[in-house]
Amino acid sequence: MALRHAVLAALLDEELSGYQLAKVFDLGVANFWHAQPQQLYAELTRLERDGLVSGREVVQDTRPNKRVFRVTEAGLAELERFTALAAKPSFLRDDLAVKVQAADHVDAGTLIAQLTERAALAQAKADLFAGLLSTMRGDRTEEEFLRHGERVGPYLTCLRGLAFERGNRDWCERVAAVLRERKAVHDRH
Repeated sequence: MALRHAVLAALLDEELSGYQLAKVFDLGVANFWHAQPQQLYAELTRLERDGLVSGREVVQDTRPNKRVFRVTEAGLAELERFTALAAKPSFLRDDLAVKVQAADHVDAGTLIAQLTERAALAQAKADLFAGLLSTMRGDRTEEEFLRHGERVGPYLTCLRGLAFERGNRDWCERVAAVLRERKAVHDRH
């Protein structure tokens, strides 16, 4: 998947400025695609050049003017083409997993601290996703929303982000507990 498809998908609901797009990415899209703000601005320029988004200037009285973007028919067609392609399997690339791979040969205390910190970060992100899901659902149950909600795509990707972060938290907590136990046994001998 190219960044362009993630940007097009993020622009489906409304016109957004580059700044707003970065916020949308940070809150929702980042659970499946990470991008720096400067990457997003560059991608918007390319998408507009390629006719996949159109931009217009919004005049503001008390702030500098801003440019907002929306998906064009060609952009929708590109998303349709992308959606029709076979999905490639994802893979894990994580520096903390590399450190855990070396757990028998490095300082367990340092690794336990990093795992504990990562578990806390994952829990904070899981809490954020749970809040976003609640906001999207409103007063409906999840089943009602999934059956009758206006747009379920962002909800479903947010569910994936929630499951991913909970999985990260659980793995980090388990690995830290195993390493603590092993360290305690080693320290006794």
